[in-house]
Amino acid sequence: MTETSVILVLVVITALGFDFTNGFHDTANAMATSIATRALRPKVAVALSAVLNLIGAFLSVQVALTVTNAVVRIQNSDGTPKPELLDGGGTALLLIVLAGLVGAIVWNVFTWLLGLPSSSSHALFGGLIGAAVAGLGWAGVKWTGDGSKLDGVVGKVLLPAVMSPVIAGLVAGVGTWLIYRITVGLAQRYTDAGFRWGQIGSASLVSLAHGTNDAQKTMGVITLALIASGEWTDTGSIPFWVKATCAVAISLGTYLGGWRIIRTLGKGLVEIAPPQGLAAESASAAVILSSSQLGFALSTTQVATGSILGSGVGRPGALVRWAVAGRMVAAWLITIPAAGLTGALMWWIGDTVGGTAGAVVIFAILLLLTGLMYLRSRRAPVNQHNVNDEWQHTPRPRARVEVGG
Repeated sequence: MTETSVILVLVVITALGFDFTNGFHDTANAMATSIATRALRPKVAVALSAVLNLIGAFLSVQVALTVTNAVVRIQNSDGTPKPELLDGGGTALLLIVLAGLVGAIVWNVFTWLLGLPSSSSHALFGGLIGAAVAGLGWAGVKWTGDGSKLDGVVGKVLLPAVMSPVIAGLVAGVGTWLIYRITVGLAQRYTDAGFRWGQIGSASLVSLAHGTNDAQKTMGVITLALIASGEWTDTGSIPFWVKATCAVAISLGTYLGGWRIIRTLGKGLVEIAPPQGLAAESASAAVILSSSQLGFALSTTQVATGSILGSGVGRPGALVRWAVAGRMVAAWLITIPAAGLTGALMWWIGDTVGGTAGAVVIFAILLLLTGLMYLRSRRAPVNQHNVNDEWQHTPRPRARVEVGG
């Protein structure tokens, strides 16, 4: 195999690894509230979410094309490819993509270890931006679109990051308030039973929406790598095998269940009742599906968290743990810089070692760091058996332990 082929294989494997971590990191976005209200049993919930993520991944490619074209500036202003990136087998761009993916995965696994629902999407964009700046300078990142078109990192990533959780929170808050106003005077046991059935539908819609948005991001990264290596030339479409492998990877990760983050969103943020769960999930689905259609690569985690907070504010007398919410917001704010610094460091290590050896070294660092964090997580495991325990900083361990906690 040529040097380019070896690095391309490492990029594809690492990208699918990121897609897998994205799956178990973001299962909570769709299913945390349904699990918390016991509308669905934990393993049934993650299995349903996995199937719908798989289906959703095939429904749209707009977000994938955003990732391919709106982060790393692979073209000059006249539309011609940048020779410094694509000449010589595209190894320069491949190393940038690989380093960015390593930065994203390390941050994903670290925040999963802490039980923090940070954004997998922003980890990916942060890693790519950091590696691109390190390798190409600030001009190597497509910060804005050409002319008056709202595009690039600012238009497609940063603005949705600010607006989407606010919009989702407002919609969920108003929806929750209306639900409680409409159902006032009805017996709680009847309303809760009905809303639990509704949650199954709304949570399913969020899972489907998640597939249309988050699965697309890895598709875009792999397509970017294929363009760099000369294996693909069309920046307006995605190869079918890329769609299929990314869909399978994210659904497998979803099925494992990111129990640590499910616990935080379902039990640690708001004490959720079934009417709140339905309102939060419906708001999340509406925002995510709309953004997917527009090609906005938003954070489904931030949307889900904003919706859950909104449902807590909208319910009279509800308990909202603002300290936990503050930790989440802090994680949101540092995700792009932290993943970016990691991506830049990985690029520097790979570039210093050089060639295939550099790519292999940073891939080995990825395996080492993620392995150590996984072993650390086993000291206080979270699984389907204790995910609904009463909220504590450290969950009570149980005898049985599931991989992917």
